Amino acid sequence: MNQLLLERSTGLLSPQRFARILTTQRIYAVQSCSTLRFDGGEKEVIIPEHDVSQPSTGLEPVAPKLWAHQAGVTALAVDIENRLLLSGGLDSSIRLWDLEDCPTDAKLTLKPTAAISRAASAHKFGITHLSFYPFDSAAFLSSSYDHHLKLYATENQAVSADFDLKSIIYTHALSPIAQHVLVACATQHPAVRLVDLRSGANTHSLAGHHGALLSLAWSPTLDYILASGGVDGTVRLWDIRKSSGQLGVLDMEDSTGIAGTDGMGKSSRSRDTGMAHHGAVNGLTWTDDGYHLVSAGHDERARVWNAATGANTLASFGPTLKNGHLSTLPLIISPTASTPAGQELLFYPSERELLVFELHQGRLVKRLKVPGPNIASVRSRTGERNIKNRITGLVFRGQADGIYSAHTDGQIRAWLPKTAEDKRLEIEEEDSLKRHAQDDEDEDGRRKRQVLNDVFTDLTRQKISFG
Repeated sequence: MNQLLLERSTGLLSPQRFARILTTQRIYAVQSCSTLRFDGGEKEVIIPEHDVSQPSTGLEPVAPKLWAHQAGVTALAVDIENRLLLSGGLDSSIRLWDLEDCPTDAKLTLKPTAAISRAASAHKFGITHLSFYPFDSAAFLSSSYDHHLKLYATENQAVSADFDLKSIIYTHALSPIAQHVLVACATQHPAVRLVDLRSGANTHSLAGHHGALLSLAWSPTLDYILASGGVDGTVRLWDIRKSSGQLGVLDMEDSTGIAGTDGMGKSSRSRDTGMAHHGAVNGLTWTDDGYHLVSAGHDERARVWNAATGANTLASFGPTLKNGHLSTLPLIISPTASTPAGQELLFYPSERELLVFELHQGRLVKRLKVPGPNIASVRSRTGERNIKNRITGLVFRGQADGIYSAHTDGQIRAWLPKTAEDKRLEIEEEDSLKRHAQDDEDEDGRRKRQVLNDVFTDLTRQKISFG
């Protein structure tokens, strides 16, 4: 660190390069933070912490069990300021957390700043997806298994708009850059449904898939381009300005792509057939520069596509991927400005572990194991049941401020950067505390010895006579 500061101060290292080196180090240093917990305030279950092989005396210490959502967390979203975290539960409850409102004690326990309880929730069934408005944190959207898409005011959690799509909504998406406020919805219906928040109407549908849709993603650089993935194994690209809509289909067998007249796909003939995966496509995300699209399917494969030509880049991520649930798989990619060019990282939730890959090479960088039991006990409207714990939501905070994940065991877990510099500072702080404690102990010992010495001196100075 001192060397980097010296190079920056002398002009050998530009501020941009300096910032990129630091953010890269922090992203690579992400690890589980067990001290940060989320307490949704639901009724606690007391679990004795003792060896079950020993007879119980009834006096063993007990520890409270905390949940963000006791029935399971199904969705997460972070606002544009990277301060507010939104979570949704399988019991239809929604909670808002202030990530900067951290207590100072050793065990950091966050409590929600606002909540829409299960009893008061506008939804009747579990939440499938949450998202803040891209340009303002004053509003957020939620979709649910009850067929409804709802718009809320963040300040008072009041419902501003309600859209009934007459079909289960698996996910929805807002363009991060567009002036329009069209919400694309992936439902059981085999067409992308577009909802206009201004007019409050379903503007039109994009038809082409054969079966339910599980994933959607707007281009981060072109406000009219949308990608969708469905149970038919296809990934389709759409231009919402066109009457037909569809631009083409991605084909896993094509590693060349469609060049067109300018080498970038212009005036090229679109591909109408092709399979992106041998199974349902339930994960889609773009790199934030818009150059690449990443997809994940039930064939337990992830593929990286050239967005300009539609070519499969043939990046291979090995046989470690797990993906078999009929729900949207949350994929996230590190910001392109946080790492050197072409070295972005893909964070892939594979059941109970978070896999970190180099996006373009497919090399496994790190396996982050989810702490806790494989099987968790959760409570819902139908009673208590045991479920297999897995990751259901994933959000990246800021440029390199960590990752937050949602889990079916009801927990929200934090994955925060801990670099060698952070560890060194922690060790120095611990050593300093130990030294202060030792000094206090020595001072206390000196005082006690001085008191005993004074007592002994007083006794020896007294004249003793024998009668």
